[in-house]
Amino acid sequence: MFASSIFLGGLVGVALSGGFVYWEIGRFATPQVAETRFDERKEVAAYTVGLFVGVPLAVAFLLFVLAMGNAALPGALAALALLVGGTELAQWALLRTRYWGSGQSGPFYALGFRASVGGILVLTLVASFTGGSGAGAAVPLLATAVELLAVVALEVAGALVSLKRVGSRRLPGGGPLRGALLGAVGFFLLGLAPLGGEATRIAGPLLVAAISGYTYYRFRPLLYEIPPPTGAAPPPREGPTPYGRTPSAPGDRPLPTKGP
Repeated sequence: MFASSIFLGGLVGVALSGGFVYWEIGRFATPQVAETRFDERKEVAAYTVGLFVGVPLAVAFLLFVLAMGNAALPGALAALALLVGGTELAQWALLRTRYWGSGQSGPFYALGFRASVGGILVLTLVASFTGGSGAGAAVPLLATAVELLAVVALEVAGALVSLKRVGSRRLPGGGPLRGALLGAVGFFLLGLAPLGGEATRIAGPLLVAAISGYTYYRFRPLLYEIPPPTGAAPPPREGPTPYGRTPSAPGDRPLPTKGP
């Protein structure tokens, strides 16, 4: 039963985090744009590193959830500090390495890294849920499903909020402290939600998901300002991509459709 819970959690975690990388970060790779704005090998490497870093962070997350469930606030706050502080420290270190931090594509690698961490936290939640007594109930199932989305959304939003610069442009609302604040408030609301009954168990993760989604799309335009690693700005083009996507925000430069 334990092994099957871990396996199911891993599948769900990879589906959510990998789906984000494929769909959202993939929008900034060819053929969605004229030239990929990051090194795809480094992106995969950042995602892989997130899987390993996410394991100790998941332990802190599990301790936080257990402490909140037992109303042990000091222990919960200590575990929350380890979770949030460890995540911010890991992203800070990642973007200061020569491999990931030498160019301007760092935000993409931070997103892949944090999405992967979110996937490991999803694994923890799924394994805890399937091993609990409320696995077959509708409300806990729905609340857990929303919580999974909220965790991944909180991680990827925090990745952008934690940035101070993109190239030569200083972000007015970014920085590790602001990223840590977003993570601390978000995770605390997730831990607090089950204590208020069935209604708050669903409403809490919904609120966190909404705040995280709004924050992400507020910072998302900075991704369009990142040039390709070659330094060449892609020429502006019009028309849908071969996959039928159209520009969704200023700065999208899709490839033209090919004629017969």
